[in-house]
Amino acid sequence: MLKLTPILLAVLYALAMYRFSVWRTTKELDAKSTELADATLKKLTDRMAKALDLPRIKVHIYEIDPVNGLAAPDGRIFITRGFYQKYRDGAVTAEEISSVIAHELGHVALGHSRRRMIDFSGQNAMRVALGAFLSRILPGIGIYIANMLTTLLAARLSRQDEYEADEYASALLAKAGIGTAAQKSLFEKLEALTASHGGTAPAWLMSHPKTKERIRAIEALEAKWGVAP
Repeated sequence: MLKLTPILLAVLYALAMYRFSVWRTTKELDAKSTELADATLKKLTDRMAKALDLPRIKVHIYEIDPVNGLAAPDGRIFITRGFYQKYRDGAVTAEEISSVIAHELGHVALGHSRRRMIDFSGQNAMRVALGAFLSRILPGIGIYIANMLTTLLAARLSRQDEYEADEYASALLAKAGIGTAAQKSLFEKLEALTASHGGTAPAWLMSHPKTKERIRAIEALEAKWGVAP
């Protein structure tokens, strides 16, 4: 029983971290967000809502500067103030913003948002348990190996989720008559918009797939479905 104690403690820690993460995220979003009110974007979200047989799609503005979109564990969709400002400044189009909304809807519909919280907590638990185990075998470096392995796992899971949400967004945009061209054009702008220029990390270490790979995946879907961009 004593040998299992570190694992049991890690599981309890994961559950506690999951609940705390959901509570903290919800509180942060409630305090720093307002509902998006933009007539042009609403026309596009209404088209997506019709395609999904929904009365409406509610989108919120998260009052932070970084350019991003996110889906909360409770199913709410957000774009950041920084992203919305890029749209207001003309750096991105309404259709490109709608592609982000469609992508985040994909995360919600496919259960990624809630699962990411669980995965995050589970990865912390695995890091603790694996670190304790490896430290006995490899004193001094075991914890570093555990950190590396859990980081690689988290990156792989995140990339898989991004591809799935991209595919959902492509299907929704095509069905709504908006098309996938804006989805691809936004990817081409993302590095400049987020002040990220690729870096030197290989694709398998990144939490998001490479831009060119995401565009190729969308083009493969277009060919498969026989739809125009």
